[in-house]
Amino acid sequence: MCRLEESGKECSYRHSKFSRMRLMDLAGSKVQSFKKCVASKSQTKLWIVRVITTALIWTYVIHLVAFGETWGPRLLKSWPSCFNHQEAGGKLSMLVQESSPQQIKILLPPKRVYRNNGYLMVSCNGGLNQMRAAICDMVVIARYLNVTLIVPELDKTSFWADSSKFEDIFDADHFINSLRDEVRVLKDLPPRLKRKVELGTLRSLAPVSWSNISYYLHQVLPLVEKYKVLHLNRTDARLANNGLPIDIQKLRCRVNFNSLRFTPRIEELGRKVVRILRENGPFLVLHLRYEMDMLAFSGCSHGCSSEEADELTRLRYAYPWWKEKVIDSQMKRKEGMCPLTPEETALVLTALGIDHNVQIYIAAGEIYGGERRMASVSAAFPNLVRKETLLKPDELKFFQNHSSQMAALDYLVSLESDIFVPTYDGNMARVVEGHRRFLGFKKTILLDRKLLVNLIDQYSSGSLSWDKFSSMVKEAHKHRMGSPRARVMISEKPKEEDFFYANPYECLQLLDEPTIT
Repeated sequence: MCRLEESGKECSYRHSKFSRMRLMDLAGSKVQSFKKCVASKSQTKLWIVRVITTALIWTYVIHLVAFGETWGPRLLKSWPSCFNHQEAGGKLSMLVQESSPQQIKILLPPKRVYRNNGYLMVSCNGGLNQMRAAICDMVVIARYLNVTLIVPELDKTSFWADSSKFEDIFDADHFINSLRDEVRVLKDLPPRLKRKVELGTLRSLAPVSWSNISYYLHQVLPLVEKYKVLHLNRTDARLANNGLPIDIQKLRCRVNFNSLRFTPRIEELGRKVVRILRENGPFLVLHLRYEMDMLAFSGCSHGCSSEEADELTRLRYAYPWWKEKVIDSQMKRKEGMCPLTPEETALVLTALGIDHNVQIYIAAGEIYGGERRMASVSAAFPNLVRKETLLKPDELKFFQNHSSQMAALDYLVSLESDIFVPTYDGNMARVVEGHRRFLGFKKTILLDRKLLVNLIDQYSSGSLSWDKFSSMVKEAHKHRMGSPRARVMISEKPKEEDFFYANPYECLQLLDEPTIT
């Protein structure tokens, strides 16, 4: 009995002890679970803190970069120094951050918010650089009329019959995005308006040449508001060179030097040509504008045979929009209104002291008269090259029969040359001249053709020695090398003024250099 009772007590004691041990184990496991939970929450909080801190740091870095873009020194800016953001209202260029070779993050400028007054369609005329300047002007006009610009249509009916579209030559997406803080640009009209245009209800006109912005505000804007879509054709030289507000002039520069970027295909091939040339030393680009279309248009036939002169005359009459038909070639030459011939060009380059062994890149189409007319240039300067001689045929195959795309390649090479020499002041010569000024007044020899043909004739007749001829040529051009100078303004004769795109001095950093008047 006692044993049973003792045994019962012992069992009760053991059960009580076991229960206490279970409770302690259970409590211990709870404590461990609680500790693990606390540790887990602490790690989560730490991770959250790290994420927030990282985000704040990157936000700070991005703002710091943007701040540096706006106010930092010139070397930190992705835009050239002439775009003073204080003067331009704090407008930001596209900021490109390269986080890795595979990932590029583009921060676009904020869209400009404005009441849209309608849509502007434009058809450009002429060659590449004539159209380039017109596009810059049309962007400015769209901006100040508060209208939406449709991506410009390029000329397909000119002498060159180039079928290239805007996006075949220029990077259309970059063009649209880089200007979004100034003007809304679309690749096409909205569907409803597009159908209306297709039905033939489009109002079209050619603006008055050399007009100021008030003409567009008072004459053109009411038409946009009335018809909702307005088409401007023949858009070259439709905005004045001078007498415009500084922000208009700077917007022209912004479009020309930043927004009108060539397609990646053209840019890449242009860089390749420059790289090949650089591997062989310095190079000079000669824009030898002795091509059939220029000679026919200008009526300049000096040095041509009678058969060639007749051919040029027939071509001039074949194009009704070339208004001048009866032309005195000799008189135009004496007035300096003709491009220099290849023979005259060889003489002038030699007189200027250009090294006979320097590479000379011919930036031009087919020279009228071919190798026969180029013989004097190649004899004086044997290192003549062209894109066709530097590149393989398959590399140029895509550009064949597209004169504007070929001209774009020449444009890129011309910008990078050590010296640029145009033999005529056509659109390419003038636009490249202005772009080279913008890039730091790169050496551009601007030939005084009226003086030169007079000196050449004297030298050819024997009345002027070579030493005297060379000395006079050098003296006449020592201040015609693309250095800073004021643009000539003739308010009553805007067509005779210096072309804005040849010398956009409102956008240039003069670097304390004196201005030649």
